[in-house]
Amino acid sequence: MEKAIVNAKNYTEEMRDFTKDEPWRIFRIMAEFVESFEVMSKEGPAITVFGSARTQPDEKSYKDAFKMGQILAENGYGVITGGGPGIMEAAHKGCHEAGGHTVGLNIELPFEQVTNPYQSTGINFHYFFTRKVCFLKYSVGFVVYPGGFGTLDELFETLTLIQTEKLNSLPIVLVGKKFWGPMIDWIKNTMLEDKRISETDMNLFFLADSAEEASKYILDYHHQGLKPNVKML
Repeated sequence: MEKAIVNAKNYTEEMRDFTKDEPWRIFRIMAEFVESFEVMSKEGPAITVFGSARTQPDEKSYKDAFKMGQILAENGYGVITGGGPGIMEAAHKGCHEAGGHTVGLNIELPFEQVTNPYQSTGINFHYFFTRKVCFLKYSVGFVVYPGGFGTLDELFETLTLIQTEKLNSLPIVLVGKKFWGPMIDWIKNTMLEDKRISETDMNLFFLADSAEEASKYILDYHHQGLKPNVKML
């Protein structure tokens, strides 16, 4: 019992010290916003490419993301990614080799995240939520390749913000019918069927199977005169 009391006392003291430091965290958050906004506000129109960091160079989606980067650069767009390997590296590499501008929004992670060498501009983040704001605030469209939890998180937050009109309507393209098809079927046959979403919500994204198809959708979307500027913040 005595040992338990001592441990509890130590825990309380640790928490008290942490609380003293906690208000200062806001300055680190502010610094990430200020630095990233200052850099990103000088960038031209860019498309964000989301996808798995684990995708290998010999995979179809890596090669397609490389092609996506090339096509976007050839049409005057820069490419924003999370700055890591896999799909992010492929899209950056394609854009870079086509003479385009690339931005890497790098995040500190305990594993997986290694900065790719094809970044024209790189910004480092400690917090995921400040990084996400930059993706959403400074992109004029989104291309989403197969990925894991992080990719799904980015996709569904983007869809939610557009659905709730916190973000202007922007083109969202999912590339890879084999990967995304079952998820879309579930959304349609379960979420929509149960009236958890509206039928118009199914129009918030477009399913493609190649970089050519995805880029055509984005170009057509912007050529229709829809304003690509974002509403967020």
